[in-house]
Amino acid sequence: MKKRFVVLALLAAGTLTLSACAPAVQAPGPDGYRLRPAVNAERRALTVPGFGQVTYYASAAGTGRPLVLTHSVNAAASGYEMKPLWESYAGQRPVYLLEWPGFGSSDRPDLTYTPELMASALVALVAQLNTEVDVVSLSLGSEFAARAALAEPRIRSLALISPSGFGQPRNGTQDAAADDGGLKLYNTLNSFGDVLYGTLRTRPSLWYFLSRSFRGEVPGDVIDYAADTSAQPGAKYAPLYFVSGRLFNPDAYTNLYAKLTVPTLVLFDQDAFVSFDRLPQFDALPNTTVVRIPGTDGLPQWEKLPEVRAALDAFWSAQP
Repeated sequence: MKKRFVVLALLAAGTLTLSACAPAVQAPGPDGYRLRPAVNAERRALTVPGFGQVTYYASAAGTGRPLVLTHSVNAAASGYEMKPLWESYAGQRPVYLLEWPGFGSSDRPDLTYTPELMASALVALVAQLNTEVDVVSLSLGSEFAARAALAEPRIRSLALISPSGFGQPRNGTQDAAADDGGLKLYNTLNSFGDVLYGTLRTRPSLWYFLSRSFRGEVPGDVIDYAADTSAQPGAKYAPLYFVSGRLFNPDAYTNLYAKLTVPTLVLFDQDAFVSFDRLPQFDALPNTTVVRIPGTDGLPQWEKLPEVRAALDAFWSAQP
């Protein structure tokens, strides 16, 4: 009942705000992309079979094992979420930033988005790089990265920032797929897709959800980029699968995280959208490290970058 009330409230609000939240989409720039770059780097594309083009940013300068960054999943997700880490490591070691199918500058077709599709994009990037990599993932992207690591041995380590799948969900989104794979809820949401997504991508809505992930003030550039990326053609399709719960694993801890054999770091503190009840259990497993970044609410790379970098560097330096 609570879940249905929230959906209806969003739909009702959307009928009042949709007309005010759809700015004109930019024409393609010199590189062929409509969306401005998330980071200052070359923007490349690779083909994921059965999907289309997936975008990633590349900086080959530096030494050491390449680092692959992946962002979270939400109504306005993009590689911009990982910009502080990109700027911290680019030039020191090779860095690549993947934008998940349906987000950022990647294609956004109207098709079925699944956890397997998302993970296949990361596997495809590693195959294209054809080398061992370290992966840093954010939030729900951590589940996709763990799935990819179980299939791709060239992923040599995982660092998961405020990952989903380590506790009981705090709202209805993550458990929406428990009974029918989220199909019934997805069909309901999809029937109001334009109105619902129009509500989610208004600036007040973007600010509200971002404010729950920042302990301090939400940076204006973060809201600006969220507004830009959520205005792209086809932007509603993948988020509807997220909102209906169809991109979550019903038991990510058992099915994914507990099966990992590569060294894995988890960075966490508080998070308005997920909990970490099973982190102590995970911390007791071989090759796992858990580090709390105090004073953060899900995006520590923005508010506590020195502490995040120190934890990452210590984690990687401890590996053989």
